[in-house]
Amino acid sequence: MEKLYKKASREYKKENTIVEVPNGKGQIIRIGGQRLVSIAGPSIIESREQMLQTAEAVAFSGASLLRGDAYKSRTSPYSFQGLGEEGLKYLKEAGEKFALPVVSEIIDSEFIPVMKDYVDVFQIGARNMQNFELLKKVGALGLPVILKRGLSATIDDFLMAAEYLLASGTEKVILCERGIRTFESATRNTLDLSAIPVLRSLTHLPVIVDPSHAIGLRDKIPPMALASVAGGADGLLLDVHCDPEKAESDGTQSLYPQQFDKLMHDIEALAPVIGKSITHIREEVHLEKENKNEAVKTSGITCGFCGNRGTYAEQAIKRYFDTETVAAVPEKSFAEVFQNVTDGKLDFGIIPIENSLAGSVYDNYDNFSRFEDVSIVGSVTLNIRHSLLAVKGTKLSDIKNVYSHPQALSQCKVFLNQHNQWKQIESISTATAAEFVASQNLKENGAIGSKINSELYNLEILCDDVEDDPGNYTRFVVICANNAEPKIKLCNVLPKTASLIFKTKNKSGALYHCLGIIDKYKLNLSRLESRPIRGEPWRYWFYTDADISNLDDKLRNKEYIQKAANELLDLAEDVRILGVY
Repeated sequence: MEKLYKKASREYKKENTIVEVPNGKGQIIRIGGQRLVSIAGPSIIESREQMLQTAEAVAFSGASLLRGDAYKSRTSPYSFQGLGEEGLKYLKEAGEKFALPVVSEIIDSEFIPVMKDYVDVFQIGARNMQNFELLKKVGALGLPVILKRGLSATIDDFLMAAEYLLASGTEKVILCERGIRTFESATRNTLDLSAIPVLRSLTHLPVIVDPSHAIGLRDKIPPMALASVAGGADGLLLDVHCDPEKAESDGTQSLYPQQFDKLMHDIEALAPVIGKSITHIREEVHLEKENKNEAVKTSGITCGFCGNRGTYAEQAIKRYFDTETVAAVPEKSFAEVFQNVTDGKLDFGIIPIENSLAGSVYDNYDNFSRFEDVSIVGSVTLNIRHSLLAVKGTKLSDIKNVYSHPQALSQCKVFLNQHNQWKQIESISTATAAEFVASQNLKENGAIGSKINSELYNLEILCDDVEDDPGNYTRFVVICANNAEPKIKLCNVLPKTASLIFKTKNKSGALYHCLGIIDKYKLNLSRLESRPIRGEPWRYWFYTDADISNLDDKLRNKEYIQKAANELLDLAEDVRILGVY
């Protein structure tokens, strides 16, 4: 049966819509896709100081947009209903100071002339979801709009309201589930998490969740926020107030900044499990340099990876960077990535450093000792899900040879041991294996790689999730030349990890005493690896990762780690900081 909503339906547009919102510093915040956005701020704007203080807090913790209402629909006519244009000025000032696009609710079309000069994203509240004249006028502006589900609206009602916005001129509509009214009175409303997958199947529009208005109880909001993310939401809309006990509106459902900060850390940990990452505000992106790598005919920022299109490393680039800003450049080996970053042919490189099942990628530990002019500037973790791929029409019984990267083969031992008649053949990368199998077009060949490779190389998935353990994660690090100023840097994000390598002196207790320095500086050692030193038999480099998130904020910097490294050098022959990131 043809749906009444047309432009909002999957039949009208198969691929997901991604709503783009510029932040004024050269970055586009994208709502939808593989990134999670958090929109945070007070329910209502009370003062300039309140907005600046709250904006600083939420920006520091990882919010990507700032919310605050200057006009507020209240149940009682005697309640505080906002500061009007004065409040919008405070909101805009705070947003510009911390590079956060601003979101504010519009309650009547008469406020359009004043609001359109201050607001980046309009919000239509639950009570106005079916105010069709307002929807038509806001839609005609062509600006991004967050549409909240009405208190008693069905999914069809919700999508028909979105249709009004789309039909009126804007293509930038974001749906927001904020709870519906039921017989239950334990919470403010009932959060309908089932709406997320249902909407996913019916519409291409991004879906976010407002657990603050749905639950209404501060301590119950974080678990439901995490449940929303796990359920497939593209982002969260949260009330945050620096002093919620004195808030003019919705104080009981407003998170303290500390609660918001912890929630963002929890979402950061959850994101790799569901194949997403959090959008972080970055400093201004500079694109003035013409790309030196002739393999990519584009100007802008480049990041090299080992392998072909579709490899997990390329997916890591998309997860870490904004792919419209950074071009992924394939290289033939890890060493070439390091070399081209060192030579300035690439702005960045991304390399795997460890896997939760197969352990360390020793080639890259060795590359760090060889290439002294690169540093780690960031990291990203991917949940690795392997599939057995083959040409169309292949049966499992046809397979004789399986191609993949040695790490991938080792991560699928249980599955491969069930088919020990297959010959396992190593490839440069999982994507290279998939490309080779596609080019040979023989049913006797299979490749272990990601689902993305099946789409890129027109292969069929014979078996899904063939890795030994679903907790299969690979940590990638982003490298940059020491003499180059990184063109993309995160704003308001403190380092979490310090990585060093050192060479001990050849005497009793040398390693023990070196580790004592690490303990003295309260560096929480999370990894210690040894690798042979070329040309020096029975001598080793020691690689360390330290979790520094437990340190005071003022100590989470390269200067503090350099101080520790200087003291370590008194006991070791050589020490090098690989990165503080």
